[in-house]
Amino acid sequence: MPLSPLQEVRPLLRCPACQSSLQDAEGAAQLRCSNPTCTLGQEPFPVEHGFPVLVDFGCSVLQPSDLGRATGVLQRKPQGWAKRFISGLLHPANNRAAGNADRLISELSQTSDAPLILIIGGGAVGDGAGALYRTPNLRVVGFDIYASENIQLIADAHQLPFADEVFDAVWIQAVLEHVLDPQRVVDELTRVLKADGLVYAETPFLQSVHEGAYDFTRFTDSGHRWLFRRFDLIDSGAVLGPFAALVWSINQAATALFRSRAAGLLAQLSVFWLKYLDRLVPDSSARDAASAIFFLGRKTMATLSPKDAIAYFRGVQRR
Repeated sequence: MPLSPLQEVRPLLRCPACQSSLQDAEGAAQLRCSNPTCTLGQEPFPVEHGFPVLVDFGCSVLQPSDLGRATGVLQRKPQGWAKRFISGLLHPANNRAAGNADRLISELSQTSDAPLILIIGGGAVGDGAGALYRTPNLRVVGFDIYASENIQLIADAHQLPFADEVFDAVWIQAVLEHVLDPQRVVDELTRVLKADGLVYAETPFLQSVHEGAYDFTRFTDSGHRWLFRRFDLIDSGAVLGPFAALVWSINQAATALFRSRAAGLLAQLSVFWLKYLDRLVPDSSARDAASAIFFLGRKTMATLSPKDAIAYFRGVQRR
């Protein structure tokens, strides 16, 4: 995987609280803020499993006591073939993300020989995102709020520990529902993107709560577009359609009725075939009842107006 070594990422790093440069501390991978008046003081940032933890804990859901254990998006363990088979039946393939990853790579290849992409929430490789890690000339920087072989550091997306305008693209997939302030996160990723930089985002619309206490927000297609109002639209649409949403809802309804996750999974297995009906649903109809939606855009100096936000509507529902 083309994960950039930490020493190559090091010059891009900044203090999450004051955006000052970082200094090496005495320990391996330990860093401290260079600003003597920083609110975080001069203590080195923690290190977890060899990863620097560049977090202002006073402004984050992540706390020092969370380090070293699964938190938020849980650390995944390898699954056996039986679990993988059942998981394949239960969860529809995210073919839209795979195609959009190829499109993002193609767009980047036209502007840079070695584009640098930031993957927010990269602890686990997202569905359809594998091409980002297989493309030889694409340099990848990833972080999450837990240690993983797919990242170089631990951070909070509300305070990105990176300098301004250093990334050619940002990939943020199934993350914005797990942050307290999605607009602040989008403002931060806009800050670290170069002029004309690209963003790709996937966010749930009609999905039940997942990841428990770390689940906060949902977006309609139009709401998602407004969230990225400082970007020119390249493409948007449904990632997973209304039947994917229906199958998940059946699972949650059975779980709630019988107070049993096993009952929910059995109910979902009995209707898993419904997800294939999404292939028959036009994108315009899918947007109004999608399980999740995506946005692909380019950073711009202009901002979408409220009038244009209404004109953007791509669904079929009319007032």
